[in-house]
Amino acid sequence: MATINTSTSVNTQGSGHRALQQSTSNTCIASDEDGDRLKSLPNDDERLRYLAAIVESSDDAIVTKNLQGYITSWNSGAERLFGFARAEAVGKHITIIIPEDRLEEEREILARLRAGERVDHFETVRRRNDGSLVNISLTVSPVKDGHGNVVGASKIARDISERRRAAEQQELMLREMHHRVRNLFTLASSIVTMSARSALSPKQLAETACNRLRALATAQTLTMRPLKDREKRTRFQTLLRCVLEPFWSSQDQKDISMSVLGDDPELANNAATGLALVIHELATNAVKYGGLSPAGHGVSIQCNVDTDEVRIQWRESGVTMSDATDGFGSWIIKATIEHQLHGTFLRTADPNGLIINMAIPAAKLRDD
Repeated sequence: MATINTSTSVNTQGSGHRALQQSTSNTCIASDEDGDRLKSLPNDDERLRYLAAIVESSDDAIVTKNLQGYITSWNSGAERLFGFARAEAVGKHITIIIPEDRLEEEREILARLRAGERVDHFETVRRRNDGSLVNISLTVSPVKDGHGNVVGASKIARDISERRRAAEQQELMLREMHHRVRNLFTLASSIVTMSARSALSPKQLAETACNRLRALATAQTLTMRPLKDREKRTRFQTLLRCVLEPFWSSQDQKDISMSVLGDDPELANNAATGLALVIHELATNAVKYGGLSPAGHGVSIQCNVDTDEVRIQWRESGVTMSDATDGFGSWIIKATIEHQLHGTFLRTADPNGLIINMAIPAAKLRDD
């Protein structure tokens, strides 16, 4: 960028209002190419017209005001940013674009300008003509007369709303990531600790803990979406298929059936993680003792959604109540449903096999 040094009065609007003289310390507003072009022009009038054209065509809002705060020039960028036409703004006090809670900022800026100071890239909020607020980056420079006296100010304002929104979204994502990682570490630690209590050997501990952590990893993969899809939720049946696929693929599909029926609600991330662990434990028990064991006849899962409650039924065929003892996996299932998801867990038997009924508040599945 080239610094434009002028000491002649510049009327950038051609509207007849009192022009202000730019000081040699004023803001850089032209490219190096523009600077070379200005130097090549034959006289000050040509140079000032060219400089005025640069100001007028700028995408940024460029405004000048006197030391009493009254607007003396207003370019097209200011019209677009603030919504006031030039005729509406020139002659009005600068407070037409300053919210009430930001008026003290203007007094501080004026005090610094009177001292000949410059305000660089000051991020603040201004008010548009329609009353809406806009985040801007503001640069303010003193305007001096031919004797070096400060007689006004030039302001360059840039809309940074998109940048602010992007920064806020990034901050939200980082906080969400921190929350998730912390929860996963806590959960992983609990899984290892709980698995150790029932393991009969280091090998069994390693296998059991790894399988449970793998179920959590599956849920985490489903819930971690690209930025453009982050509002989408994991669905219950998708979670079921992903967690059960290793168990299903290991069975002889000709002899054992597995069916998923009913509703397919969306799941919040926390609920998906908890349910992944529950489904994994149910399937593990079914392979050992129940519907997915060599003596079993299959598993069916039914989900029904009411206004306030989601009911999930896990039914195994070819198993009796005495076969499915209250093991450590059952304890994990019950603890997850009752404590993490604030639901109920009930295991019963009928002549055809084992039935597990779970009821979970709809809000716990829906909200993180």
